[in-house]
Amino acid sequence: MKIAIGNDHVGYELKCEIVKYLKENNYEVTDVGHYDSNRTDYPLYAKMVSDLVVKGEVDRGILICGTGVGISIAANKVKGIRAVCCSEPYSAKLSKEHNNTNVLAFGARVIGVELAKMITDSWLNAEYEGGRHGKRIDMIKDIENSQFK
Repeated sequence: MKIAIGNDHVGYELKCEIVKYLKENNYEVTDVGHYDSNRTDYPLYAKMVSDLVVKGEVDRGILICGTGVGISIAANKVKGIRAVCCSEPYSAKLSKEHNNTNVLAFGARVIGVELAKMITDSWLNAEYEGGRHGKRIDMIKDIENSQFK
C-alpha cells in the first residue's frame, strides 16, 4: 500500500516517527513535507497529499498538524477527499469501514507517538464495508457536485 504523508511545522517530529513506523511495516511512503520545524502553512501539505490520493498515485494519505483539525478541513476541500481527524483508534477504524475515508489526520499536540501508531494501524487495517454505507457516500459525492436533493 502506498501512503502519502504531509505535515506542518508542529507535526514535523511526529511525522518522522510515523514515516519510520510505516516503512518498518512495509508501506511505501511518499513524504511531501514539511521537512523541519520552521513555521509553514498546513493547507499547502493538505493539498499536496490530497492531490496524490485523488489522482490515484497513492492509496491513502496521512496529515499531521497541531490538532489535526485545520489540516483535515483543508484536505476536505479537495473534491474526492474524505478526511477524518482522529484522536483514538475506534473512530479511525469506523471512519474507514463506514465512510470510506481516504485521508487520516491527527494532532501532534493532542496525541503521542504510540497512540498515533495505534490510530494509524486501526485505520490502515480497516476496510470499507459498502452496503448500506454506499448510499451515504453517494450523498456526500452529490454534495461535492452541488447536486444534493
